[in-house]
Amino acid sequence: MIKLKEPNPLNVFGLRRTKVQPRHFESIAIPYTYNVEEALNKWIRKNLKGRFYVGKILKVDDQKHVDSMINVAFEDGKELAYFMLACPLLKYK
Repeated sequence: MIKLKEPNPLNVFGLRRTKVQPRHFESIAIPYTYNVEEALNKWIRKNLKGRFYVGKILKVDDQKHVDSMINVAFEDGKELAYFMLACPLLKYK
């Protein structure tokens, strides 16, 4: 666990990462690469405080091409914005 002045109750009770994505969570889809799901999970736990969801999805584009993606969703929209700006695992071209 991270050394904090005050422990996060969601971490203590194991409620921080949800098993399914609730409808009210704001999300982003990231291309799947090797071991990125576990790395994203670690980065989120270390740098953010709220509830989140990380899971694999399949996305179909207009040409009927199927891609594996990682869906990352946050309960708080501010955390999604911070994640998109600060996470070094996201490499934009």
